[in-house]
Amino acid sequence: MTKPYQKTSLSNLMGANVFDPQGASFGHVREFVVRPDTDASHVDGFVVKPAADRRRKPHFIRIHDLEFTPRDELRLRDGVSPEAFRGDDSQLMLERDLLDQQIIDVHGRKVVRVNDVDLVWETNEHPGLSLRISEVEVGMRGAVRRLLKGLPASTVDRIAARFSPSMIPWDFVDLIGRDPARRVKLKIEQDRLSQMHPSDIADILEELAPAERNALFISLDEEVAAEALEEVKPRMQQALIESLDSGQVADIVEEMDPGAAADLLSELPDERSEAILEKMEPDDRQEVEELLEFAGDSAAGRMTTEYIGLPANASLEDAITALRGFEGDTEMITEIYLLDEEDKIVGLVPLVQLLLAAAGAPLSNLPHGHVVTCDVDANGRKVAELFDKYNLRALPVVDHAKRLVGVVHAEQVIALLRANH
Repeated sequence: MTKPYQKTSLSNLMGANVFDPQGASFGHVREFVVRPDTDASHVDGFVVKPAADRRRKPHFIRIHDLEFTPRDELRLRDGVSPEAFRGDDSQLMLERDLLDQQIIDVHGRKVVRVNDVDLVWETNEHPGLSLRISEVEVGMRGAVRRLLKGLPASTVDRIAARFSPSMIPWDFVDLIGRDPARRVKLKIEQDRLSQMHPSDIADILEELAPAERNALFISLDEEVAAEALEEVKPRMQQALIESLDSGQVADIVEEMDPGAAADLLSELPDERSEAILEKMEPDDRQEVEELLEFAGDSAAGRMTTEYIGLPANASLEDAITALRGFEGDTEMITEIYLLDEEDKIVGLVPLVQLLLAAAGAPLSNLPHGHVVTCDVDANGRKVAELFDKYNLRALPVVDHAKRLVGVVHAEQVIALLRANH
């Protein structure tokens, strides 16, 4: 008799013989039905192909209508009459919908392929059994199990045990959407997504097939989607927004760094770019439109207009207020620029100096960094040379009247260098 909590797997049970109460073969397991809307953690039943007449339609046998014989064989409980199988859209078929599908390993920050599913037989207080879905196998052990399917279970387990398991708990697996292919991904809640680095999300998006990629992208909130969009290559950017209407894209673009937003829109057909701009808020639209006027390889084409510039007579409290009210990415802020009445740079205060300053201290009295700037029309090579020569983290960009108009961050220079290699 099988023990409570006995482990098994999808590959082990596929094709298993199911007997009727009298001991005759009723049929063989062909599929595993899960109903995510009612119980996503257990197999609801088997689709069984009748043994007597293969032309007959398959039957559906609920797991709790089964029991084990003393020889550990599956059989129908007395009085059970299996019904004809009728599939519907609410069902998840483990063999059809899960095996060989790509899913996202959140912890490993990569895309993997499902090779097998680990299951656990459990006994209930009521008559019958239950079959809990434990883990998804994504390593060689699961692949070997399927390769050796048909051999005695003991032989398969012995050989598969030579390979290290690579598994993902079933709690992290969920349907990505109700598309015809019934794609599957790891369940990633918004708080988990917000903790992932945008470049990791970008890597995952680039590894996924188009259906999974689009479904994952539209599930992201606008801020996370914007950060991820900034990290992927231009061709991938266009693929991700292709299926979205202009309003949806505008909401995401508004959350992007203005420079990155301008780069994205510059790669789109004029008609598509204009439609997106029309849906944006006026201030955001104006900022991006101004950047679109500059060549992409120039300093102006690489800069962002999100920086903190304060009057030369500003105090520490003014700087803290400006930081708290800053609507851009605060992680990108490494220095504060002191400006005269004509918006020309007269000083540069590294952010770390704010932490060391006494309350009420004028910013002009704090230790200043060396001011290195470049013109708006400086090419990418010149910008990279300045970063390298002065070991910069940010480079102010000035117009022909020497007024501050934007900042190039190290991330933009790295992206430029990668694009040229």
